[in-house]
Amino acid sequence: RVEHPAGGYKKLFETVEELSSPVTAHVTGRIPTWLRGSLLRCGPGLFEVGTEPFYHLFDGQALLHKFDFKEGHVTYHRRFVRTDAYVRAMTEKRIVITEFGTYAYPDPCKNIFSRFFSYFKGVEVTDNALVNVYPVGEDYYACTETNFITKINPDTLETIKQVDLCKYVSVNGATAHPHVENDGTVYNIGNCFGKNFALAYNIIRIPPLQADKEDPMNKSEIVVQFPCSDRFKPSYVHSFGLTSNYIVFVETPVKINLLKFLSSWSLWGANYMDCFESNETMGVWLHVAEKKKGRLLNIKYRTSAFNLFHHINTYEDNGFLIVDLCTWKGFEFVYNYLYLANLRANWDEVKRQAEKAPQPEARRYVLPLSIDKADTGKNLVTLPYTTATATLRSDETVWLEPEVIFSGPRHAFEFPQINYKKYAGKPYTYTYGLGLNHFVPDRLCKLNVKTKETWVWQEPDSYPSEPIFVSHPDALEEDDGVVLSIVISPGTGPKPAYLLLLNAKDMSEVARAEVEVNIPVTFHGLFKRA
Repeated sequence: RVEHPAGGYKKLFETVEELSSPVTAHVTGRIPTWLRGSLLRCGPGLFEVGTEPFYHLFDGQALLHKFDFKEGHVTYHRRFVRTDAYVRAMTEKRIVITEFGTYAYPDPCKNIFSRFFSYFKGVEVTDNALVNVYPVGEDYYACTETNFITKINPDTLETIKQVDLCKYVSVNGATAHPHVENDGTVYNIGNCFGKNFALAYNIIRIPPLQADKEDPMNKSEIVVQFPCSDRFKPSYVHSFGLTSNYIVFVETPVKINLLKFLSSWSLWGANYMDCFESNETMGVWLHVAEKKKGRLLNIKYRTSAFNLFHHINTYEDNGFLIVDLCTWKGFEFVYNYLYLANLRANWDEVKRQAEKAPQPEARRYVLPLSIDKADTGKNLVTLPYTTATATLRSDETVWLEPEVIFSGPRHAFEFPQINYKKYAGKPYTYTYGLGLNHFVPDRLCKLNVKTKETWVWQEPDSYPSEPIFVSHPDALEEDDGVVLSIVISPGTGPKPAYLLLLNAKDMSEVARAEVEVNIPVTFHGLFKRA
């Protein structure tokens, strides 16, 4: 176990300036010549406005990063996304829009009457697109988890326009983890008001770009609606599973209290975090729908409580769905531990906090796609290669017990990535993840989900980001390719950050491209081939 007494990880949460033009990175090792394109990533880059601090990991203003690869050379560029939240903060020199864990106070310059009336405008929802970037047709969007996504130019990193998903489909928001199929079809999930005002979850489908070149957003549609376990309190949903025939939605006990959310926040200084609560008795409900018919499977899958942010992969095998997840055990919300004050604390305090938090575990659940009442009391899983079980109970629910695929005390395998283009929704062997040590990202890990073998890249006082797998153009095997990650190494010499390139086979270093500026934390991104 590696320790971090020097606290270099605090640099992940430090404000930086954007660049006016790309800078050349200093390469050691050899960048493969076949690697041509851009690594695009999102994260917070401004952690305060003047003297007003942001309080939560998901509050800092969105910064878009790009590493360009061409003929073995590498450049780095970054720009703040010109969201309403950012532009208004820059204009008024204060936090104007309430963020995930930071309340924006009313304008101090307004008189008491205009302030009173602004209380009744309701909540201005943030468009701070700090979580991910994804393609729709020929366009690229930076996003958070609200109804606002932001179209960006992937070459210049300029902001093009804000897009409101509510104008296209009936959802209150959408996740930052859409599935993008090889033909360009995009699927996402968001909660919505369903029949007779009960809450529900809608699956959105955005078709690929057609010959008429019309914006595919205009052709978005809802393909299926999942019911909600509590008509007034939707669960927090961060990602979902997709195979060629099925959609999997995992409904966790982390709930959004809509009454709190919709009541005038400004009267009591609330933010998004104040609207979460845990249902301590429901455990976890899993839902399955047929993708093409848009039909719900009438099987009630149940298991014990966990938080879920990231699905690893999902696939079908012989009448079963295999659902691989990065879970955190228990019903307490993990985001309660991601306040910047926690993450910037000294190492001993960081460890003390993480001891109390839900514990991470990568798990495989196996869901039978058909059930027979005659099998009540039996384990329905007949696949030879898994210890996961699904037991039909007398109340006709199916109780799931997982196979653990990775577990280490306060060591998470998180931000999972796979060879997505070839293996998403299909049987697969490898996943690449970011290793969190008491929430501090300090290693990159490759996991064989079949044998549970792991390979690790780790260096002292070095803090990597989510690993992105890029397949070799002539790949024959699932792990023929490289893994890209942004690493900061604040304590170790003049170059504070670098792009790391690993051989995906054994996680050994192939090259690194160093830059002379710090790079704060990034969450998600993609590799866009040239």
